[in-house]
Amino acid sequence: MYPIIALSISGLLTLFLGFLDNKKLVFPISILFLVIALGVSFVDWNAPGLYFSEMMAINNETIIFGAIILVSAILILCLSEGFNDIEFSQPAEYFALVQLSLVGALMMISFENLLMLFLGIEILSIGLYVLTGADKRNLRGNEAAIKYFLMGAFATGILLFGIAMFYGAVGSFNIHVSVIDDTYMPFFWIGCTLILIGLTFKISAAPFHFWSPDVYEGAPTIFTAYMATVVKTAGFVAIFKVLYSSFSTITEFWTPMIVIMVGASLIIGNVFAVTQDSFKRLMAYSSVSHAGFMLLALLGDNENALGTIMFYSVAYSLATITAFGVLMKVSKHRIEKGRPYEKNDLFEGLIKNNGFLTGVLAIALLSLAGIPLTAGFWGKFFVFRDAAASGNFVLIVIAVLMSAVAVYYYFKPIILSMKKTEGVETVILSPLVKLILALTTCGTIVLGIFPNLIRSIF
Repeated sequence: MYPIIALSISGLLTLFLGFLDNKKLVFPISILFLVIALGVSFVDWNAPGLYFSEMMAINNETIIFGAIILVSAILILCLSEGFNDIEFSQPAEYFALVQLSLVGALMMISFENLLMLFLGIEILSIGLYVLTGADKRNLRGNEAAIKYFLMGAFATGILLFGIAMFYGAVGSFNIHVSVIDDTYMPFFWIGCTLILIGLTFKISAAPFHFWSPDVYEGAPTIFTAYMATVVKTAGFVAIFKVLYSSFSTITEFWTPMIVIMVGASLIIGNVFAVTQDSFKRLMAYSSVSHAGFMLLALLGDNENALGTIMFYSVAYSLATITAFGVLMKVSKHRIEKGRPYEKNDLFEGLIKNNGFLTGVLAIALLSLAGIPLTAGFWGKFFVFRDAAASGNFVLIVIAVLMSAVAVYYYFKPIILSMKKTEGVETVILSPLVKLILALTTCGTIVLGIFPNLIRSIF
């Protein structure tokens, strides 16, 4: 509750910072606002409550996921160093949009009413549409923003229609109200299907993933990292709450849909990633694949599913932020046609002059591939364990086979970076960027060795 209020106020205040003559103050003040929002979120620890006419619920679980979202945003914005890597005329506008979009993300994890879910998705999405096209000089970014907006609008319409069907079946928007009269069950089934389609679009799960490769590639890298982590975490919590609260009585209906999405996401994400020569498109299809893994967690034991999603979100966010952070810093040292070069061969020979960046990139990609002694390994292990407990062995076999495919395309940038050729000139990193990359990498390793540090929370 408190971080939502804090970010709503700070977002508006950040807009007024744009009138300052010294634009450099916008960056530290914006980071301070996010740290304050993170700090006040723990005021409600062990003090659960309902707010806004019982349309939102705050408890320890929502606080933890909110902290994951806020920490991810802080790490990503610190890598931006005030958006100095792109010539923004008004950086305050973009910091404000990030803060206000975080309000939507926090609403998506704490809603108790489907109308509040809809508002949260819209607040988050509108900010992302603008941020995707933030670099106005980039025609590909403009195209990505339009595509994201149009497809997102259709997905929102489908979601809203699903909410209307849910209301028609149960007579309430409260997610804990179950259908009573069998006469309205068809509306209930339709509502479940449409709501699931609308939400899985946001997490780029197949077959609703078509927007992600173009949007990931066209958006400024800093905002690509933001949508790949913050949006995914918020989206999966929303899906979990809807399925296990609103539609807990018809698990036999939505389970086959989740099974199809898991299989499609794993196969499409990994197979298409193999052929990508653009690192951002590779990461986009990787995101589709990881959506499949996280959806697989929903098919496991209900009591463990939220804990598994929490751990997987942390592991995925740490590795993704690291990978995009390295790409952002290295790509601006190779400009082609006026744009940063972002293909896989950008990393060729990176180790020669940039050993630190090579190391953190390798660890991040190894974690995404699920190699032991990284957080990503335990994330997949917990998913497999929960899925095995519920008897989803066919999906586990598919997931294991696709994980082997993933090793191939994740190792491509690593092998290129290790080549003994003339590589990228020495990249000068600020102390803050070095600290952020070191923290995310250490987090990946520490959780890979001691997974119960956070897994035991749930």
